[in-house]
Amino acid sequence: MNENGNRRSPESLLARLNHGEQVKLRVYIGAAPGVGKTYQMLEDAHLLRKQGVDIVVAVVETHGREDTRAMIGELECVPMRRIEYRGVTLEEFDVDAVIARCPAIAIVDELAHTNVPGSKNGKRYQDVLDLLNAGISVITAVNIQHLESLNDVVTRTTGVRVRETVPDYFLRRADEVVNVDVSVDTLRSRLRQGKIYDVVKIEQALNNFFRKGNLSTLRELALRQVATDQATKSHDYREREGLDPAVIPEKVMVAMASRGSAKKLLRVGSRVAGRLASDWYAVYVETPNEELGRIKPLDYAALQENIRFAEELGAKVVKLKSRHVADALTDFARREGVTHVVFGQTSRSRWDILLHGSIINRFLDEVRDATVQVVPLEQRSEVRDRRSDLDES
Repeated sequence: MNENGNRRSPESLLARLNHGEQVKLRVYIGAAPGVGKTYQMLEDAHLLRKQGVDIVVAVVETHGREDTRAMIGELECVPMRRIEYRGVTLEEFDVDAVIARCPAIAIVDELAHTNVPGSKNGKRYQDVLDLLNAGISVITAVNIQHLESLNDVVTRTTGVRVRETVPDYFLRRADEVVNVDVSVDTLRSRLRQGKIYDVVKIEQALNNFFRKGNLSTLRELALRQVATDQATKSHDYREREGLDPAVIPEKVMVAMASRGSAKKLLRVGSRVAGRLASDWYAVYVETPNEELGRIKPLDYAALQENIRFAEELGAKVVKLKSRHVADALTDFARREGVTHVVFGQTSRSRWDILLHGSIINRFLDEVRDATVQVVPLEQRSEVRDRRSDLDES
């Protein structure tokens, strides 16, 4: 059990398996490496094995930690797949071998891991989806900084841009999300003792990612994520059982441009939608100059990337066609009953706004019953042209 006492026991998992209420996906989430997620998964695996559950280790990343390696013990480990890459033989978790073995439950560590080129899937969370689709339950683990919608928040907090991420819809699919939590001082103590990184990396980690302020923020994010997940599941259950009158769901819309990167906006929209337990839309307006055959190749490529990213985060992508962006967005928001809108905005002079108008101002004039959130964007990194922040006509 963790410090907050919110861990579901292996016995509860076994009871649900025996009663046909199979837990397809349990995710252990933590604030940082070293909180004990892998250890907890292996401890659960041993208890379930003793109770007759057919459970295997698909992959466990020991990172050279002898206590973690020893914890595997007599658990059955499915052999890893060897892949040749740039003259080096690397090992990856063998999805097909686990499916062929067909256990009741598989342990899959390091959910955000990027697979070696030549693997069946590009990302490990996609491997997990394959196992779930094959009817195999999965217990897995991930750190909060790898959640896609929190990518910008983590970057601002720690100064580190996390490259390996897991889309939010994966976590929403989980039957159980469990926080493995230890205090900041305990985590830093484990680091000093060499239980997380090699000795040569300890001081650097203590002075950078593992600073107390960083860990406190990451810990709070993990706690909030689990609380949000629990609130969502409780709401769904009570609605399904008729315990409370159904609440009219919030509807979130991200107004993304047809040009430039919209990833920051989409992450904010995904986070808002997750907090409100709502469906959400990623909406862009195609003007005559942006029709297929007229849109610039670079703009088209950026648009396709935005669409892919939005769908990965779980948004419903909507294309509107209009000469007037503000009118199209306003009409859509009214028609769909949108209650929360996310716009992006770059720095503009008052003269520029007077000369070209402002989509945000027009939207606010027309739609009075929706919450509007304006996300500041950096001109160079997020947007490279005047209209791409959706604050132009």
